[in-house]
Amino acid sequence: MAFRPPSDDGRVPARAPILITEVLAVKPILKSNKLSNVCYDIRGPVLEEAKRLEEEGHRIIKLNIGNLAPFGFDAPDEIVTDMARNLPGSSGYSDSKGVFAARKSIMHYTQQKGIAGVKLDDIFIGNGASELIVMAMQGLLNDGDEVLLPMPDYPLWTAAVSLSGGTPVHYRCDESNGWLPDLDDIRAKISPNTRAMVIINPNNPTGALYPDDLLRAMLELARQHQLIVFSDEVYDKIVYDGGVHTSVGALSDDVLTLTLNSLSKSYRSCGYRAGWMVVSGDKRHATDYLEGLGILASMRLCANVPGQYAIQTALGGYQSINDLIQPGGRLYRQRELAYEMLNAIPGVSVVKPKAALYMFPRLDPVRYPVRDDQQLILEMLRRERVLLVQGTGFNWPEPDHFRVVFLPNVDDLGDALNRVARFLDGCRMRTSA
Repeated sequence: MAFRPPSDDGRVPARAPILITEVLAVKPILKSNKLSNVCYDIRGPVLEEAKRLEEEGHRIIKLNIGNLAPFGFDAPDEIVTDMARNLPGSSGYSDSKGVFAARKSIMHYTQQKGIAGVKLDDIFIGNGASELIVMAMQGLLNDGDEVLLPMPDYPLWTAAVSLSGGTPVHYRCDESNGWLPDLDDIRAKISPNTRAMVIINPNNPTGALYPDDLLRAMLELARQHQLIVFSDEVYDKIVYDGGVHTSVGALSDDVLTLTLNSLSKSYRSCGYRAGWMVVSGDKRHATDYLEGLGILASMRLCANVPGQYAIQTALGGYQSINDLIQPGGRLYRQRELAYEMLNAIPGVSVVKPKAALYMFPRLDPVRYPVRDDQQLILEMLRRERVLLVQGTGFNWPEPDHFRVVFLPNVDDLGDALNRVARFLDGCRMRTSA
């Protein structure tokens, strides 16, 4: 360091400031490449625009997401009471797989559904089924592994496969056959890299309910090609017209099957984030995978404990969902209204859902030559203040469908669908001009 002599008054002069003559460019912080093929348009750009409009004071009628509470569907009182009663003892971690009483009640429920051979250690409780979907894929897939998924699908499944390094391969569900999976298409898309098959039954977004003979045929394909079956059964209690849901795990004791369910929909408890995954079938050859799931469960420590204390009460209590889905029940009436009003719009057709909370209408491509369905939904939002989700957001390949949630009460639902009809009338007039 150079010597700086003192000034006449004995003070050492301050160091001269260093001038930065070159400004370095700020390096952008990019998202991981793992997210390149990940999308979740249910909460995508259109929703962001809806939020902006709400901030400006506009009222938006939301037909975009199956969140029941904002539409007046409350969690059963006994669930709320039991959660409150258990809060003082819920401040610590639970077992990484879940609270004993909750897993015990899930085990009993699987027995009622006819799934054999399930023990407590075969049950994982998560922060909703969503967390467990991601966990199941991360524990299984290596780069390039393929997973068969329905088309259309619930997009979290496709996102979870991509995020885990896998390749989503979509098998077609046939609209002309009640949106049931096309077995020939599944068969044609199985390759040496295929590791698993996902079944969403009851189906989101189509509302299809799969018959037993179809499920057995899908299981046979899994058996022949040694595939794991993941069965998303979140809507198993929301079944209309006297239909009966069959768990895939009840139809096989040899095919490794992971069944996912939750309190979110049947018990109107989306915010409690209480879901579970049950392992059934021949587990002897899957010990390494199951150990991996145990590691992942331990890494997140545990699912939220208050939500877990709702499970036993929910599964063992009065099933109030039945009051909503029978003729005269609120969900039943809203389904009927949505089906009638959508089919009354020229150029729109929809398969009547047998289950769940959704419809997946088709736009006649001659009357509605849509090229960008997200732009169509965005334009409808801006003009009519109705929020929907475009069909391509559910990995449907053509821009000719959209999903409708029929959760608003009949007055709001009727208002919303009248607005949809008015908007589509304008689209037809512009096309024919």
